[in-house]
Amino acid sequence: MPQLDLSSEQREVLLETLNSALADLRFEIGDTDSYDFREGLKARKAIFEQIVAALESAD
Repeated sequence: MPQLDLSSEQREVLLETLNSALADLRFEIGDTDSYDFREGLKARKAIFEQIVAALESAD
């Protein structure tokens, strides 16, 4: 697995950005009528959540 060395400030900015993107995805998932598009957004959301969890556990 690739590793990325981040300063605490970089980590915080990345977490804020990912959490903002997650909020946007949640809204977009609920607002779309296309099943295929919604499923793609859900897959992307799951990946973002995995990254957030990894960053949060790296404390």
